[in-house]
Amino acid sequence: MTMPIALLVVDDHTLFRRGLVALLSLDERFHVAGEAGDIGEALRCAERSKPDLILLDNHLPGVLGVDGIATLKDAAPGTRILMLTVSENEDDLSAALQAGADGYLLKTVELDRLAESIVKVLDGESVVSPEMMTKLVAAFRSKAPPSSHGEVAAVNVGSSGEVPAPARPDDSAIALLSAREREVLALIARGDSNKLIARKLDIAETTVKIHVQHILRKLQLSSRVQAAVYATGRDLA
Repeated sequence: MTMPIALLVVDDHTLFRRGLVALLSLDERFHVAGEAGDIGEALRCAERSKPDLILLDNHLPGVLGVDGIATLKDAAPGTRILMLTVSENEDDLSAALQAGADGYLLKTVELDRLAESIVKVLDGESVVSPEMMTKLVAAFRSKAPPSSHGEVAAVNVGSSGEVPAPARPDDSAIALLSAREREVLALIARGDSNKLIARKLDIAETTVKIHVQHILRKLQLSSRVQAAVYATGRDLA
């Protein structure tokens, strides 16, 4: 029997945190290994329980959640971090992803979507709220114009903490993709999951995962979010 995913919930609003813990505990896929109201307490819990994933609010007392990401990952190597916050500010999103967060969700997310996102992040996918993906792409377009060498600045988004990401390739890399890989890339840019892509293209989900790996390797990118931004910026979606 598969072991449940061990979670650490970090949020300074006690009522919200305990309500979330209670709801997640009803899902047999999860085991809430601990909860904390600030980064200091979160570090102690992470060192003790070694959770698979940390749900982390950004606006915490003392030290912001984004500023504690690296330390939390040092305390519990291999732990994934999924931001769960009220902030719709693209700068907060960018800072979190650059610091090594594996996803960024708004607290308005439905519980089912949150649960699915936790599983996806543990499966190596990057998860960003649709509203924030739009802002991420907009920020990328406004802050990363082509350089004199025809390159574009990198978006440092890690799907498994692999930060910083390599510089984005030029448009010639697109020629390396097969027709099927271009289809998969376009669907990634639309925010589709591997399961949804598999259904739309009538192929196995494992085949989609292989295509995604090939796309990232050929384009010299390190996450689905980077691939989505790459495709959107070139009107491939």
